Order: sequence, then structure tokens, then C-alpha cells
Amino acid sequence: MISSVASPPSPLPSSERWVLDVIRRFEPIARSDLTQHVDLAQQSVHRIVETLVGRGLVRAGAPLKRGRGQPSAVLELQRDAVFSIGISVNTDSITICLVDLACRTVEQITLREPPLSRGVSLEAIRDAIDRIVRRNAVASERIIGIGFAISGYFVPDGGINAPEPLRDWSLVDLKPEFEAYFRLPIWVENNATTGAIGEKMRGAGLWARSFAYFSFNYGFGMGLILDGKPYFGSHRNAGEMRMYRPDDEGENRPALRYLIDELRRNGIRIDSVADLKERFDPSWPGVEAWVERVMPQLDRAVNAVTGVVDPEAIVYGGQIPRELGQMLIERTTHWGGWRYGVAQALPKLVLSEANVDPAAAGAAMLPLDAVFFP
Repeated sequence: MISSVASPPSPLPSSERWVLDVIRRFEPIARSDLTQHVDLAQQSVHRIVETLVGRGLVRAGAPLKRGRGQPSAVLELQRDAVFSIGISVNTDSITICLVDLACRTVEQITLREPPLSRGVSLEAIRDAIDRIVRRNAVASERIIGIGFAISGYFVPDGGINAPEPLRDWSLVDLKPEFEAYFRLPIWVENNATTGAIGEKMRGAGLWARSFAYFSFNYGFGMGLILDGKPYFGSHRNAGEMRMYRPDDEGENRPALRYLIDELRRNGIRIDSVADLKERFDPSWPGVEAWVERVMPQLDRAVNAVTGVVDPEAIVYGGQIPRELGQMLIERTTHWGGWRYGVAQALPKLVLSEANVDPAAAGAAMLPLDAVFFP
């Protein structure tokens, strides 16, 4: 079992976080090039870099000679300086990943048993974390915390109201329980928001400062990144898509649970959302009917987000099969019209570019984002 004090490290000053994030995004980068990305004087940047090197977070490589003047040191993150763990609890599986300071996934595993019992699942998670840490020779003192993702919406006492298969995880303040169990600082968040954070660090967020992340899972949710930062909302429920439609339209929303029901009615045996993602075939009977049924609600969501948030992109992510996601993108309709021959600027509709389990990786990035990055 990992042992550590259950208190998070102090966040870096904002200027250090800013510079560290630029190095993360553009490494290897010449120190002289940092001022192109941060609104700070060269002298201030030099001082900050020296501080980060002294903290063991950045390493300076061989100087790069370019034309006249003094050569500039090439900077990279000291990736093994700190690590973070992400846990994503889905209705049919649990994904656990270990990431380094550069937000790169060191190892990721999936436990395929449905997490019906919280106690049994926590024991399996702890055993899996121990194996991952040993395999990768990670010292326990370098693990700064655990990010935990689960679908559902937050309730006033701090708990999450999760879907029916996760009843044992619902309406409980999970943070103090998990901190006592794992002996590490814990961040708990909705899996659509952690998916958006994962996309911010590893996917579309590398080119889009503001985007909406549609999380197609057993349910359907959304996370928001505004001006490079996750937006949680006053009650931590920003992007809760249940609020976009009346209750009697529930089965018409683009939640994958209803696609599985449709496929089963047409004789296609699907065991879980994970099974759907692995074996999806667009020619299956029932796929077309489901797509036609959910497109009005998906169009409503896309156009509401476009009008209210005006993002650079809307990312179709979560557990959706890529072929199915592309089908939905191609059929999505923007309602914005033309005036005086000029059209409204619209967000790009794209599939997730993170190339990792977005919710688990995003959960692992919660501690890193809180301490090291802006």
C-alpha cells in the first residue's frame, strides 16, 4: 500500500506555473524562445527557469547555437520529478493510469469487472496501483495525489449522484473516505470534466484555448475548457446535459446505454459500453435508427453550446467508437444563419485527439493541474 501524508503540495506561483506549462507544451524549447509565449521580461523568465531547475522540475540540455549571440539552453521537463494517478469508474469497468510531470501516461490498465461494490472495487484499485508503481519503480514520495472520475452530478453535500449501476458510489462524500484509504490527496470530479482536462493537456487543447468536450458514455455529459482552464460552475455541475431536455426525452439523448438497448433488440449481443467500443460495426441493425433518434437532441446541445460559450471546438469523446463519433459529426446541423451574405463563425467539430483514456488521464492530471500548471 502507498503511504504518504494526506495533504497536497503547495501550488507553484502563477508565473512559474505559466512558464512550466509553456515548456510542457513546446519541449524541447530554447530558453530564449520562452518570451514568445509568456508576457514576461527575458530577465524574469531567466530567473523563473533557474528556480524551476533548482526545484528539480526542469532540466537544461546542451545550448543551442542559432546565428549571432550567446547560445541558449534547451529546456525540458524533468518528467520523473513527480507522478500522479488517475482513476475512472465507469458502469462496466475501472481504468487506472499513472502519469508523469509532462502529463504523459506511464502505464494504464483496465479492470473489467463492473464496480458494483465500492469496498470490493477500492481493494482491487489499491492492488492495481501497487503493481503499477512497483513495475515502473516509482518512489511513493513522488506521487502527489490521485484524481478520481465518475459520471453523475454533484449534490449539495459533496457527493455525486451517479447512474444506476453505480448506486453504491452515489450520494457519498468520496473525498475523505478515499484519502483515508489511499493515504494520498484526492481530487474528485465528474468524468466529463476530467475528459475535458485530459483533452486540454493531450489533445485538442494544444490548439484550442476554449472548447466543449462531449462525453459519450453510459450517459451523456459535457466538460468545458474556457480560455485554457476547466470551468466547473457554481455547483460543480457545468455541462450537466440532463438540464438540456425534459425528463420525457431521456431515452432520446445520445447516451450509449440506449444504443446498446437498440442493438440488443435487433439481435446484436453487446455486453457493455467497453464491448460496444471494441466491436462497433456501423452496419449493425439498429445503429441507423438510434442515430436518427438522437440527432435532434445532439443538434440542440451543439447549438446551445455554440451560442452560449462560442468555443473554438466541440470535441466528441468519452467512450464513443470513433466511427460512430464521425457519423454524428457528419450529421450535426448548425442552426446559425447568414446575414448580409456573411455567416457566423462556428466551432470545429472534432473527434478526441488525446489518444489515451480521456477520463482516467484527465483525472490523473487534476493534481498536476492544481499544483504545477495554470
